[in-house]
Amino acid sequence: MNLSAATVQLDSFLQAAIARAPMKFWWVIGGVIALLLVASGIGWLLGRRKPGAVVDNLNARIRAWWVMAAVLVACFLLGKVATLVLYGLLSFFALREFVTLTPTRRGDHLALCLCFYVAIPLQYWLIGTDWYGLFVMCIPVYGFLLLPAVSALSGDTEQFLERNTKIQWGLMLTVYCLSHAPALMLLRIPGYEGQNLMLLFYLLLVVQLSDVLQYVFGKLFGKRLLAPLVSPSKTVEGLIGGGLSAAGIGAALWWITPFTPLQSALLSLLIVLCGFLGGLALSAVKRSLGAKDWGEMIEGHGGILDRLDSVVFAAPVFFHVVRYGFQ
Repeated sequence: MNLSAATVQLDSFLQAAIARAPMKFWWVIGGVIALLLVASGIGWLLGRRKPGAVVDNLNARIRAWWVMAAVLVACFLLGKVATLVLYGLLSFFALREFVTLTPTRRGDHLALCLCFYVAIPLQYWLIGTDWYGLFVMCIPVYGFLLLPAVSALSGDTEQFLERNTKIQWGLMLTVYCLSHAPALMLLRIPGYEGQNLMLLFYLLLVVQLSDVLQYVFGKLFGKRLLAPLVSPSKTVEGLIGGGLSAAGIGAALWWITPFTPLQSALLSLLIVLCGFLGGLALSAVKRSLGAKDWGEMIEGHGGILDRLDSVVFAAPVFFHVVRYGFQ
């Protein structure tokens, strides 16, 4: 196949992918782009008038958001396989960050290999094949039983319980919990066939908006710290103002979901609460390890796990509530 023929095929594939996307998807994308344009404009003005480290960090975050939004749009257009590959890579890098900050020993190497090179591809393959039963039990049952047994075979018993607990919890967070986000494609909701990726987009939008708005409200109005020793930036005012604002936006987006406006508002509140608890819990882990961020992979955002700490708590709860309430 020559280059021109490959180009024609790629162009045809992209046109078909764009045509498959529902109109509501483009309305949401338009809104996201508009918000990013406004944020970029504000960042540019602040950079001209009040240059400094805080403004530089803000602009770095905005640039990262442009990249992340582009990646999500590309995955949505390319479909299920691309989305699973993306989340598989996110799980890989997030688990690597977790393991890097929670040092292990030589006796853990085989267990870690099983986590990275067996558990991750297997978990996302189960989603791809719509095998719900094994998807929900593979890691929390078979993985939890197998990993400490494999570590025990090495004969290294020093801090055995602590080491295996770290590996198990890392696998649970970065692979099992995170995989529930793309697992929304497993759901079969009457009257909503073929639109499940919109549910994934809805979850991510509410989670990330909640994080941003809690930060903004905290900076503007925050006075009472929620857990100063865990996360000095989290305030009561930030949680209430940012959380309610994000839930309000989620309620307004009911038309891209199978929910009524009231159901969408309640589910958005649930996402906000779970996301807040996830951020708080993983901040406590970082503090206990003496680390500010999980990594430096995303400019202005720290590591992959710094961006996904809210998602890993919100995704499984949202998935199972929707499955039992609407499927």
